Amino acid sequence: MKRFGILSMEGVGSALRSVISRVKEATAKRSSELPKTAPRLVAVSKLKSLDYVIEAYDNGQRHFGENYVKELIEKSKDVKIQPLNDIRWHFIGHLQSNKCNNLVGVPNLFMVETVDSVKLANSLNISWGKLNKPSPLNVMIQVNTSKEESKSGCLRDQCAELVEHIITHCAHLKFSGLMTIGEMNHDWSQGPNPDFTTLVDCRKDICEKLSLSLENVELSMGMSSDFEEAILMGSTNVRVGSTIFGARQPKQASNVSSMQGSTQLTSQEANLSDASQQNVTKDGLPNLAALNTDNSTDRDSHTALNSTT
Repeated sequence: MKRFGILSMEGVGSALRSVISRVKEATAKRSSELPKTAPRLVAVSKLKSLDYVIEAYDNGQRHFGENYVKELIEKSKDVKIQPLNDIRWHFIGHLQSNKCNNLVGVPNLFMVETVDSVKLANSLNISWGKLNKPSPLNVMIQVNTSKEESKSGCLRDQCAELVEHIITHCAHLKFSGLMTIGEMNHDWSQGPNPDFTTLVDCRKDICEKLSLSLENVELSMGMSSDFEEAILMGSTNVRVGSTIFGARQPKQASNVSSMQGSTQLTSQEANLSDASQQNVTKDGLPNLAALNTDNSTDRDSHTALNSTT
């Protein structure tokens, strides 16, 4: 049974440090075929007040993920955020083409992880180009690895064509990698998460077809409940929200500009996971049975990640 405690603003720092430690531990346990460089940690701050973002920033976090265009614009342009000139924003929600002009106006927009069509890529390319930025905008292709209608993303067999289009026709965009949402509540005793496996295979196919280096194509996979498993499978970018900031209220009930209120965090999420030390075999491969024993962390909402901004 989960034991809940109140996550104060100061609690964000300890929760963040716990996640960073778990990321490092999982990275160290990767197989010898995978790089030992820790993946980028994106703190998903959707529906959380600016105070939580600033507290995480003050504790060393720089990359933050948001799902809704309007919320990201409001946060990024708030006077309290302006002094944080090295903050890096990731947009990780479903994006409509008609919102691209608004999104690219976000100061310190670092990456859009959810490009899923030629139309959207073209719109982002035009919008970013109008700003005369010195560098292209980093983008990832969201892949619907499970082929679920409820999820956004292009299908695996469409991915190479979309990547080639971005590389060839979108001079203001930089193709950075692939992103997916893993199967919710996956039973690791039955084998690796099929969504993660599909994304790894998709990257291999694309690199072979387009003569790209595997090292230059990132994999964004893994959220609060499965980021350690994703790291063991080669993730270079993990998106962790509730384990750092606590459980979220539904969007309609949340006041992201509120300076008050508290949230809940499990005591397990606020401390290092002892079970994670058993997540690999002696050969350095994922110990799937052990990985399945700890499924208590809260998962970032699939619905929210794909909701229309």
